[in-house]
Amino acid sequence: MSILRPNASQKARRLMVLAATVFAIVIGQAQVLLGWGQSPAEFSADSDATLRVAGYAFAIWGVIYLWLLVYAVRQALPQTGESRLINRLGWPSLAALLGIGAWVVAAAYDWEAATVVLIFGSLLFLLFPLLANAGTIRALPRGDRDRWMTVWPLSLLAGWLTVASPLNLITVVTGDGLLPEMLPPTAWAILAVIAIVAVALAVTQRLRTLAYSLPIAWGLAGAFVAEQTRNPTLSYAALAAAVTVLVGAAILTFTARRPAPQAFGLDDVSAGG
Repeated sequence: MSILRPNASQKARRLMVLAATVFAIVIGQAQVLLGWGQSPAEFSADSDATLRVAGYAFAIWGVIYLWLLVYAVRQALPQTGESRLINRLGWPSLAALLGIGAWVVAAAYDWEAATVVLIFGSLLFLLFPLLANAGTIRALPRGDRDRWMTVWPLSLLAGWLTVASPLNLITVVTGDGLLPEMLPPTAWAILAVIAIVAVALAVTQRLRTLAYSLPIAWGLAGAFVAEQTRNPTLSYAALAAAVTVLVGAAILTFTARRPAPQAFGLDDVSAGG
């Protein structure tokens, strides 16, 4: 596989991705250390009467941030070629990284509508290009650097946002008293959990990577822990959902037949530099 060297505009995009990654990481830490506004945890707990996730579950951000840093720093290295995935996921990932950083600011100042737009926007900026390039992703060899340093960090972020987005929405509508009364709150929460499972399995079926489903299962397990005392029905629904996502994702990832790289024309692009 030949390696295509990045041109000037591609190098500029890579540096912007690195800057956006640093921004997303630093802004969250700065909020906690300097204490301006409310923390993301305080924002999430403000109106979590319908659905909540245990606080420890948010520690997954440490893993996600670390992997995103690997993704961004690798691109900044001069020896890293411009692979198809780096090229096609570069701008969308930049938008998503700016989005999650801006979300921290919106949450700190309790700009509720903005948090919903930013978190769903960041999710869609990642999901659409990942799905559009699913064939290329499935064809990557197990040890390919693009798999571990491009697909995994972005899929981890997309997976967590798949849980966080509906949680954010339910938190906002609950706090504003806008949750429709046609169903009880528990029913809405269970519907949200079912929707998360459906999206998780559908996306994993296309991407065939555990990186997307693992944070989803983790978040659902966090809901199981958080709701055990307050709402056992919702708690065990979340547990069943977490197990379904984990088992289903493993089956989809490890038993599906992988296409040959030549089927997607990967013989003329970088394997990840």
